[in-house]
Amino acid sequence: MPETAPTALASADATRIAAIVAARQDMPGALLPILHEIQDTQGYIPDDAVPVIARALNLSRAEVHGVITFYHHFRQQPAGRHVVQVCRAEACQAVGAEALAEHAKRALGCGFHETTADGLVTLEPVYCLGQCACGPAVMVGEQLHGYVDAKRFDTLIRSLREARASNETTEAQA
Repeated sequence: MPETAPTALASADATRIAAIVAARQDMPGALLPILHEIQDTQGYIPDDAVPVIARALNLSRAEVHGVITFYHHFRQQPAGRHVVQVCRAEACQAVGAEALAEHAKRALGCGFHETTADGLVTLEPVYCLGQCACGPAVMVGEQLHGYVDAKRFDTLIRSLREARASNETTEAQA
């Protein structure tokens, strides 16, 4: 089962978030840089960070929450071990990205912005990976893949599962 957001931040996380907010709160347009840095360090935007940000920037919690939910990039729950992004831009759609996206959802058993039951993969849409001539394109972690069809997608996911199984076996033997 995928990990869910904790109800209260751990002390170290709360301290880290407070430091991020304090370092950036006086800069013009501070909200987005703060949110990006929190997600970069935490992996998502914890619910408990919203009032801290709102107070520092003199915004309502609803305003901060609205920005978090408006931008697809921001997560409100921890991601799976691997983030798989399927390009949804027009060039990729013209060469089969819609069918690929539907296949990915079926193959993983989750929708966009969701994580597989085993916590391995979070599936996300992305609006252009810069691989327009090689579509449909997929990003697995930081690795770009072009010309991805259902068969190639399944191969990529199988390699993630096999790598995890291999790591678990190695850890169990240690």
